[in-house]
Amino acid sequence: MPSLTWTSALRGALLFTGLATLGGLAPAQAQMDARGTLATALDSVARAHAERPGVVGVSVAVMRAGDPLLLRGYGKVNLEWDIDTPVDASATYEIGSITKQFTVAAILQLAEAGRVDLDADITTYLPDYNTGGRAISVRRLIDHTSGIRSYTEMPVFGELSMRRLPRDTLVALIQAEPLDFEPGTALIYNNSGYFLLGLIIEKVSGQRYESYLSEHVFGPLGMRDSHYCSETAVRARRAHGYAATPGGIVRAAYLDHTWPYAAGSLCSSVEDLTAWNRALHGGAFLSEAAYRTMITPIPLDDGTPNRYAGGLMVSGEGRHRSIAHGGGINGFLSDGRYYPEEDLIIVVLQNSTGPQGPGLLGAALAEVVLGAPPVEEGVPYAGSLTDLVGTYTGPARGQPLSLEVTVDETGGALVLTPGNAQSAMRPVHLGDGVWASGGTRIRFVARPDGGMQVTLDQGSGIYRLDRQ
Repeated sequence: MPSLTWTSALRGALLFTGLATLGGLAPAQAQMDARGTLATALDSVARAHAERPGVVGVSVAVMRAGDPLLLRGYGKVNLEWDIDTPVDASATYEIGSITKQFTVAAILQLAEAGRVDLDADITTYLPDYNTGGRAISVRRLIDHTSGIRSYTEMPVFGELSMRRLPRDTLVALIQAEPLDFEPGTALIYNNSGYFLLGLIIEKVSGQRYESYLSEHVFGPLGMRDSHYCSETAVRARRAHGYAATPGGIVRAAYLDHTWPYAAGSLCSSVEDLTAWNRALHGGAFLSEAAYRTMITPIPLDDGTPNRYAGGLMVSGEGRHRSIAHGGGINGFLSDGRYYPEEDLIIVVLQNSTGPQGPGLLGAALAEVVLGAPPVEEGVPYAGSLTDLVGTYTGPARGQPLSLEVTVDETGGALVLTPGNAQSAMRPVHLGDGVWASGGTRIRFVARPDGGMQVTLDQGSGIYRLDRQ
């Protein structure tokens, strides 16, 4: 198992550091030796991931306090020509939804210049957009709380994605759909909001989205490998995308980049994304106030905590607190994370989709450096578990979600079974009616009408499910 490989290497690193110190080596030499062993352990983890079935190629960056512990590629960028991923990690990948943080950064630049008001209604900038009479602020587009339905979950998008049509074609489809919820009352991950943010950037700046980013973000930061993706342009060091299927690896399905747009159409390398994270989190790009806006989630209207901020999700505690986002698009998966307490950047780009994604590798690399995250300890629940039992349903991403809540055979633990074939959750009670299962937070609330509602917070989604 790959986890055994890196765990053994990490234990070896810690043991070696202790022996070196006891043996009288100079502290600087001991630190150098420990760093080398840590770098070897990280390389072992990345190499094991690249050798998993369904993984074609990956480029990986791990940088701590400006020190590049790992910066290299593994596997293939092109299977047809049997071309290896460049060892210098300069290959470019489609980064999918990591694009969103660049879109938010552009919006915040324009806000600082007094050209965008985050609290203004979106019709201030898109006067022809029909909000159905609801007030929807720019900020609601940023944190997925607008209620606007995501176009990537609409059945018509499958056909649209392969055609080149004017962008207002998609806008017409989006605004014709009913809202999934009233603005500010829930959070459902929403590519439509970011599509509209791209249009706002263009309207306010007078530049095409890709031109604005090139001039105001990529150029100033020296991100030479970053650009708006194209299905036709010839690019040096471009990785080709693939999909892992039950029948084996196949080429990625065609996608016209008219549509991912400001929600997911950027290409980059791990070198460039490391530079981006250094600039963003190091205060070299946005003002302190704008940066805080970008990384600070805003609670929902009723005070429900939120973990999604500006194209970034904030989670964890202590040295395991992270500011992160992943991405997925035809043939490519991505994972980028920053741990502020350790000034640790981890970026993984992969040119194949399938169950062995870069998020698994990103988490494993973080554990090598930081150690295992603390186990959440439960506290007794003072209420009656049977009062929470029932079937809960409500809107989620693309389709309704149902959740079956039962009590286990001992009568002492809740069991939550989603109706989408995921494995059952056995959450622990953290206190004050808040339950946790991995990264999911669960809250049961009695409604004023006597019914029961559960709030299911998965970071990129806060779903309100009512008991039937």
